[in-house]
Amino acid sequence: MIYNVKGELTYTDPQFVVIECGGIGFKCFTSLTTVKSIGKTGSSVNLFTYLSVKEDAMDLFGFSTLEELNFFKLLITVSGVGPKAAVSVLSELSPEKLAVAVASADVKAITKANGIGKKTAERIVLELKDKMSSLSGSSEFSAASSAASVSDDSASGEAVAALVALGFGQSDAAVAVGQMDKSLSADEMIRLGLKQLSKNL
Repeated sequence: MIYNVKGELTYTDPQFVVIECGGIGFKCFTSLTTVKSIGKTGSSVNLFTYLSVKEDAMDLFGFSTLEELNFFKLLITVSGVGPKAAVSVLSELSPEKLAVAVASADVKAITKANGIGKKTAERIVLELKDKMSSLSGSSEFSAASSAASVSDDSASGEAVAALVALGFGQSDAAVAVGQMDKSLSADEMIRLGLKQLSKNL
């Protein structure tokens, strides 16, 4: 119904923001990730939105990127996960990190989100693993698949961790290492990863 809201940011809160469009202030519930990325009060912002309609309420949820909105929509398809719980997960994990957590069945990472217990996290992993690939052109899922393939390999895991520590994105590091020969040592993987990732800078 409402695809996006674009206007002046007039108020921010850890759980929602207010965007004024044509003299009307739209209250958009959102994640901490979006709150931190959209700038200061008074700036011009654009949020991609989802309208949640219930018998007793109509709530607007907004996100700074389509990727985050898409993951929000996936999360609310999980049994027992409502819009507020989905926002809680996305406040703790970026779409990229959530994809990696789902692909590698990292339940512990998901339970770090406020109000998300072990059983709910397990349902998220179980129900989203097959749905994740439905995100068209999802680089996050490609990264997650690569990360999952190296999650049980100590050398690969060490190489990914080292590349991330050197400033590269986790998804880029996971993809690069996931394509390497598993017989290589961690040091060789790191050296090759640096060579490959530096070309993209």
